Amino acid sequence: MHNKLIDFIRQDHALPEPEAMLIRKAFDPVLFPKNRVIEEQGTVPKYLYYIVSGFLRLFHYNENGDEVTTHINCPPGFFTSYGHFIAQTISGENVECITECELLRITKPELDQLIASSPVMKDFSISVFQHSITYNENRSKELATLNAEQRYRKLIASHPEILHNVPVQYIASFLGMKPESLSRIRRKVALENFR
Repeated sequence: MHNKLIDFIRQDHALPEPEAMLIRKAFDPVLFPKNRVIEEQGTVPKYLYYIVSGFLRLFHYNENGDEVTTHINCPPGFFTSYGHFIAQTISGENVECITECELLRITKPELDQLIASSPVMKDFSISVFQHSITYNENRSKELATLNAEQRYRKLIASHPEILHNVPVQYIASFLGMKPESLSRIRRKVALENFR
């Protein structure tokens, strides 16, 4: 499991073996079944997760008690209620395994120690944080400027695997629409592809 994380880091950073060993020691492997909430709202996020396999989502409850999915991952990558994990503040979101998930996890104190011990991990952590900020800015812009069908088409173009692994109601919520609207759009797109 650790080799996937090491390979992921080495895509953009030259990682010497001694630092790779520190990373292997710092991240604990865990396996969770589908539909398991692994971080609960109203608590400080305990772990940062690296996704070896599986799909997770961030969600909260709105004022009507309905679930609102704010993020769905596409492996590989890191996942948590990121801002709250970094600041160690109480999160209003849950982290749930949509499918069975193989994960590597690390606590904030362990991550801080690893960053202090590994110059490559320090640089890598900065790039992960920058990527997270860029992703959230782009997502906010898309929700504000693209219509429902455009958001769906963009999702299937960039992350088609989500459609095969994530229930429709989560995808609809993530895209800011009702499941019925998503079903209509999916039928329209399927008909176009069939012609």
